[in-house]
Amino acid sequence: MTLLIGSLQLGLIYGLLALGVYIAFRILSIPDLTADGSFTLGLAVSAVLTVAGHPILGIFAALVAGAVAGTITGLLQTKMKVHPILAGIITMTGLYSINLFIMGVSSNVSLIGNETIFSMGANASNITKTLIAAIISVIVFMILMWFFKTQLGLSIRATGNNEDMVRASSINVDRVKIIAIAISNSCVALSGAVLAQYQGFADISSGVGIMVIGLASVIIGEVFLGKRSVTLGFAAAIIGSIVYRFIIALALRSSIFPAYALKLVSAFIVAMALSIPVIKKNMQQRKIIREGRKSAKNY
Repeated sequence: MTLLIGSLQLGLIYGLLALGVYIAFRILSIPDLTADGSFTLGLAVSAVLTVAGHPILGIFAALVAGAVAGTITGLLQTKMKVHPILAGIITMTGLYSINLFIMGVSSNVSLIGNETIFSMGANASNITKTLIAAIISVIVFMILMWFFKTQLGLSIRATGNNEDMVRASSINVDRVKIIAIAISNSCVALSGAVLAQYQGFADISSGVGIMVIGLASVIIGEVFLGKRSVTLGFAAAIIGSIVYRFIIALALRSSIFPAYALKLVSAFIVAMALSIPVIKKNMQQRKIIREGRKSAKNY
C-alpha cells in the first residue's frame, strides 16, 4: 500500500512535467529537450531557497527560472533560427553549469531538517503529501485549461496546427512560440521544485532522460482519454504520469528486475508507450484489409 501511495504522489508531481511536455510536444509540435535542464533547474532553485528557509518562495522562483530557460530556447529557435532540437540541447547543456553554480558547486543539496511545503504546519504524513501534490496539480491544470481558451492560448494552439496560416493572420508567431516554450518549461521546473521538497534533496543528474519520461506519460494518458481536445490532453498527461509510476512500482515490486535495472525498465516502458500509436494504426489497417477481402469474396 505504501508503494502505491508513493507512486500516486510521484505521479501527481511528475504530472506537472507531463503538462509541460504536452504543451511543447502536442500543442506546439516541438520536441523541446530543454526539459532535462529546466527540471534540474527547478530542483536546484527550490532546494537552495528551502535550505535558506523560504520553501514557498522556492516554488515560485523555480517557475520564473523555468520560464527564463524556456525563453532562451525560444529565442534561439525564432531569432537565431537554430533547429528546435539543437536549441534545446544548447540550453540544456548551459543549464548544467548554471545548476551546479546555484547548488554551490555541489552535485547534491540535502533538505533534511528543513521545513518544506509538505511539512509546513503539519506532520508530513502520506495523506498530507498526497493532498498537497493533488492540489498543486489541480491548480496548474485549471490555470492551463483557462489560459489555452484565451486569445493568446488559441493563438498558440493555432501556431502548432498551421504556422503559415497564423503568420498570414498578422499574428507574431515568434512571440507566440517563445511564450509557449516559456510556459512549458515553467511547468517542468515546477515539477522539479515540488519533487525536491518532496524527496528531501536535489541532485544534479535528476533531469537525465526526464523529457522522455514526460513524453511517455503523455502518450500513455492518450491511450485512455484520446486526443480530442486540449482539456482532455492535459488530463491525459496527469493520468498518464500516475499510470506510468504505477507500472514502474509494480515492475520493481515483482522482484523480476533488480533495483539497478530501473533505467532499463523505464526505457522499455517508454519504448512500448511510443509504439502504441503505430501498433493501433497497423491493427486498424489490417482490419480494413480483412474486411475489404471479405467484401470482395461476398461480391
